[in-house]
Amino acid sequence: MVTMEKASPAVPLIGGVFAAIGASLCCVMPLVLVLLGIGGTWVGTLTEMRPYTPYFLVVVAIMFSWAGFQLYRPVKSCRPGSVCAIPRTRQRYRVVFWIAVLFSLVLVTGIYWIPWIA
Repeated sequence: MVTMEKASPAVPLIGGVFAAIGASLCCVMPLVLVLLGIGGTWVGTLTEMRPYTPYFLVVVAIMFSWAGFQLYRPVKSCRPGSVCAIPRTRQRYRVVFWIAVLFSLVLVTGIYWIPWIA
């Protein structure tokens, strides 16, 4: 029988993506909303989140470091029969991990590439 470990890599992955969304509220989200046809004066207030971006970036780094540690630790440190001991499941989590990292990287670096397209 396969048992779930207490600390699943999905938790820091989801946390990292949400923190990246929070870090991009000032820059990427207004552009996305305008491109979707959603506008209004409240969209301009999203730029007030800019001072909190470094805090969100720290959370992103911590969450993805935690997830990476859980995914790339030796199988010997996993309990027998746990999810992390199953090679196929580990590989799926690793693919999801790198997709989440790339998605978050696009969001976090939005301040640098948004001026070129806006």
